[in-house]
Amino acid sequence: MDERRQVTISKYLARHLRHRPERIGITLDEAGWTSVGELLSACARAGFPVTRAELEHVVAADAKGRYALDSAGHRIRANQGHSVPIRLGLPAVVPPDELFHGTVERALPRIRREGLRPMGRHDVHLSIDVETARRVGARRGRPVILGVDAAAAHAAGHEFRVTANGVWLVAAVPPEHLRGPFPEPASPPVEGPR
Repeated sequence: MDERRQVTISKYLARHLRHRPERIGITLDEAGWTSVGELLSACARAGFPVTRAELEHVVAADAKGRYALDSAGHRIRANQGHSVPIRLGLPAVVPPDELFHGTVERALPRIRREGLRPMGRHDVHLSIDVETARRVGARRGRPVILGVDAAAAHAAGHEFRVTANGVWLVAAVPPEHLRGPFPEPASPPVEGPR
């Protein structure tokens, strides 16, 4: 499968497994799972046929691990990012001391006042490392990286969960648990002619 087809299928899956399952006539159970057969049939009925092999390839090859198949390969779900009501069933766990969040500069005034909120999703998404947060923030413009004092937030009663693909989830992060923004790394000097 070429990369363009892979990206197209991945975006189609995200739209329907995270946000609009009813649009193609699928139902998600309380944990976000749907039948692979139901999904493939619905895609075909909606004029976007996907083969089982293509679906398995997209799930396996997705660099961000957005999707999961159950152990039998009969059901599929998005690992996080839902705007439809579901419960992923992830246990609360102790987070690392520090996590990171990528955003854009225009969002900083609101974040400084209100902290991090899930906006249209179920949870705030956090990363274990600065580079991942930078990539996330860059989707909407020049990225700004915020540090999250996850240890302090956890001690204050905020529950953290981690998805199968390593995304940390929390309902919200109050402003007092945020640090930064961290500056962009310095660009290496450009060498001129000698």
